[in-house]
Amino acid sequence: MPDIELRGVTKRFGKFTAVENLDLDIGHGDFVTLLGPSGCGKTTTLRMIAGLETPTEGEIRIDGKTVFSADSGIDVPPDKRDVGFIFQNYALWPHMTVEENISFGLQNLKWDRERIRARVGELLDTFKISAFGKRYPSELSGGQQQRVAIARTLATGPKVLFMDEPLSNLDAKLRTEMRTELKRLHAETRSTFVYVTHDQLEAMTLSTRTCLMKDGRVQQYAPPLEVYHAPSNLFVADFVGSPTMNFLEATARNVNLDELKISAGGLGLIFTPVSGSVALRDDQKVVLGVRPEYLTVREDGPVRAKVYSTLPSGMETAVRLDVRGHHMTSVVFGAIDFEVDQEVGVAFEGDRCLVFDGESGRYLASGRLALVP
Repeated sequence: MPDIELRGVTKRFGKFTAVENLDLDIGHGDFVTLLGPSGCGKTTTLRMIAGLETPTEGEIRIDGKTVFSADSGIDVPPDKRDVGFIFQNYALWPHMTVEENISFGLQNLKWDRERIRARVGELLDTFKISAFGKRYPSELSGGQQQRVAIARTLATGPKVLFMDEPLSNLDAKLRTEMRTELKRLHAETRSTFVYVTHDQLEAMTLSTRTCLMKDGRVQQYAPPLEVYHAPSNLFVADFVGSPTMNFLEATARNVNLDELKISAGGLGLIFTPVSGSVALRDDQKVVLGVRPEYLTVREDGPVRAKVYSTLPSGMETAVRLDVRGHHMTSVVFGAIDFEVDQEVGVAFEGDRCLVFDGESGRYLASGRLALVP
């Protein structure tokens, strides 16, 4: 049974619909990220599950228990849902020490003094903040405050932990470190984590499943690598991945049984699906999607291109190319740089190039690309 079930959940603010008819199952022990641009409904969804926002319609169950039902008039308050919440600003009590912050919820539950002391000591050790037990939040770094906030939330042993962009206030180096800590924490506690972010890298690196939202609706709900390699539509394909996917507007028609002949400006290509066949109208509008790592720069490449610009970062170089009038990005691994306007050969590699319907944006197929001689 899933830890959390949402059925037909809708939230309206006046005439504005923030979340519309949302169905979602979050399994026990999952690390689910709610991902999407600002205003897509991800934070509203999190707050409705936690009980901090009341849905307009629908039903929510946690661990098999109905905590909200519009039809039955059920609305269990947040403190009765057995969940923990970590806010963006951590919300630590400034007048309390680290130990007092962590023990605050346990005191409210009337735990005895020795049991509280043991639990606080255990959490201080787990999060490597034992040396800061007597300090106040103002005396801690951002990363230390974040660890205290998580320790305080986990102190009472909630079944589900909610996090609303908890790393957004940290610098880049510390964000990377804390992602590692969060992933290890999830593995150790085996709790269910629901995490809101607009950062697709966080979603890719942390999640067991990613729920990508747009305009209050789920666009795709799947493991992150599935979202990356088989996006359900153009929005998902464009939102996930850095550098972003290359898109070419084109026309296509079926040839040689299941193959497609694609014309994109000065490029003529043959697309061979690797999963099933694609039936198109003649000269149907499509969008071809190619991840930068599947457009390789090599001297014997069958397509000639000019280097428009390069962005070397040490481990890899993002190369912006002019491929017969199309600006496309390639990723070259290693400390390699190119001159502007240098001519290079390029090739389409692998069997994960994508074709989308040009009108609806819907994913059609993935497969191999070859240049028409």
